Amino acid sequence: MRRPVAVRLHAALATLALAAATGAVLTTHEASAATAGATGYATQNGGTTGGAGGQTVRATTGTAIHAALCGRASSSTPIVIQVEGTINHANTSKVSGSSCNTADGVIELKQISNVTIVGVGSGAVFDQLGIHIRESRNIVIQNVTVRNVKKSGSPTSNGGDAIGMESGVRNVWVDHTTLEASGGESEGYDGLFDMKDNTQYVTLSYSVLRNSGRGGLVGSSESDLGNGFITYHHNLYQNIDSRTPLLRGGVSHIYNNHYVSLNESGINSRAGARARVDNNYFEDSKDVLGTFYTDALGYWQVGGNVYDNVTWSRPGSDNHPAGPSPQSNTTVSVPYAYSLDAADCVPSVVSRTAGAGKGLLVSDGSCTPQSPTPTPTPTGPTPTPTPTRPSGTNLSIGAGSDGSSKADGTSYGNVRDGSLATYWSPAGTTGAVSIKWGSPTTVSRIDIREASGATGRIGSWKVVNADTGAVLKTGSGAGVISVPTTTLSKITFEITGASGTPRVAEYETYAG
Repeated sequence: MRRPVAVRLHAALATLALAAATGAVLTTHEASAATAGATGYATQNGGTTGGAGGQTVRATTGTAIHAALCGRASSSTPIVIQVEGTINHANTSKVSGSSCNTADGVIELKQISNVTIVGVGSGAVFDQLGIHIRESRNIVIQNVTVRNVKKSGSPTSNGGDAIGMESGVRNVWVDHTTLEASGGESEGYDGLFDMKDNTQYVTLSYSVLRNSGRGGLVGSSESDLGNGFITYHHNLYQNIDSRTPLLRGGVSHIYNNHYVSLNESGINSRAGARARVDNNYFEDSKDVLGTFYTDALGYWQVGGNVYDNVTWSRPGSDNHPAGPSPQSNTTVSVPYAYSLDAADCVPSVVSRTAGAGKGLLVSDGSCTPQSPTPTPTPTGPTPTPTPTRPSGTNLSIGAGSDGSSKADGTSYGNVRDGSLATYWSPAGTTGAVSIKWGSPTTVSRIDIREASGATGRIGSWKVVNADTGAVLKTGSGAGVISVPTTTLSKITFEITGASGTPRVAEYETYAG
């Protein structure tokens, strides 16, 4: 039986000794391209470009990173910050300004947008100091190492997460990074890559996560279900106890990752989460997929994965492993194109591409590393198209409606009046609205349409047969929803997570 991470580690990583020049603005010919292009869910919701097109600044201290953020014309002025050297507590101080909101002892990307942080030259190491993204959008982090970030002991930083996101974060691409610790929670470490409190449209690609008790999570608790649309691809998870990742609610796409020495559990889909798990290679590990430590079940669609020396525990009341022969229990449609490597070559291609300092090499979809291009041609499967709007009679027209507390100036009837110009909003960010009929009516599809100016606000939801209380479907985001064909008198759409106050313009219902 494998021992936990902390017991098996032998020494901390060596510290790089680099100069501390700060704040140099680069000319055009000195600045190198930071990225090719985002992949996965980071390409959705308007895309993720970071600071592309903005000024390029060189920084060799954390204070210089903060100064670059604070020196912009506004909090949304694009900027590319090229980082070289070791960033630590000693050289990371708060900087004030109208375009930033920074703090001592942590790289604070708070209430800002359109920023790229990329390691250059001999490399960028964030040593015992985390990167905190909060209330921000359109962020790119690339080619950096973040190591030994603590939440307890000394020094502490960022709640113990190497990279942590929370509070309405949108569109983040983390690529070619190395995230590592030297043990688990008892040694003062927490997660390597955490998302919570309404974080959406994130991709983690070509990265190494290792030597930690916790790989990362989506959702901080069973009630934090407004996160989702996360892609993990071509990453190496090595010597991790659990959470690779832990998913609470939302939708995730997990493909072409190499998992080695997962000591207690791996992908933990729970609380209604839905994960598409394609062509991964699981090796020398335990309980690599399932719902663990809870009876709040999650779901998965599996295909093309390799299970090499994987062991499985027995099912129990709070232990629901997917193996020993994992089968799909849901379907997950992916809205973007992607290149899918065969699982048997994943260990090789990931070893040559994942992590900081690998020259930003990517796979071409045929297990061959290559330099990235701005517009790669997908060679993988064609994704399932986004469902088209239902045809036939909208059964909501002429029906009744009610719901939970509504915001001032809105009406339940606005969701069934056939007009996108009117809408219902809950009194807060969550709430429920129902369509009801005087006699039993058969429904198999609904279409939730958001009002202009509020698209993308709806996060997690569930559809409930209000006659019986049965949950017909859970998911994230507005749009067309297929539910089991059901005859009922009242059907409820309950929003359980959102970014801002949702505006439901139309709640359409259809028989087929």
